[in-house]
Amino acid sequence: MDVTPRTGPHPAGADGAPAVRRPRSRGRAVIGGLVVATILGAIGFVLIRQIDGATVYYYNADEAVDRRSDLGDRRFRVQGTVVGDLAEVGEDQVRFAVVFNGAKVTVLHTGAEPALFKPGVPAVAEGRWADDGSVFLSDRIVIKHTEEYKEGNPDRVPQEAP
Repeated sequence: MDVTPRTGPHPAGADGAPAVRRPRSRGRAVIGGLVVATILGAIGFVLIRQIDGATVYYYNADEAVDRRSDLGDRRFRVQGTVVGDLAEVGEDQVRFAVVFNGAKVTVLHTGAEPALFKPGVPAVAEGRWADDGSVFLSDRIVIKHTEEYKEGNPDRVPQEAP
């Protein structure tokens, strides 16, 4: 058996000459690299899609009306002050309107409303325009609160509270 410093012991061939050891093919390394790159690319694609899907843009009622055709059926949030009466349309559905800078958006909300939801209160509705663009279809409402509670109830809120 021959020993070389670089390759270590090699068994002798049938004729007594040292056996030739073939180097590993580069094909395996290339394929492994491609597999790793594909997996990383797929993970990156999924993360980007999730981040993009989690981004819900916010528009005031006047901006949402101006951009109605551009927004199409994409989800976004529309902000305004609730005006008029709240009309029960069906089970877990209410129709109302929000106004901002003179623009009015009629909202058809499906689901529960927050406890402080009433006319005169600023609200943010999340959803999309109906196919015909006549009404905003909402499935989530968030009430925008002000500091009126702190001002109206100083005995209940510590002075150092934000």
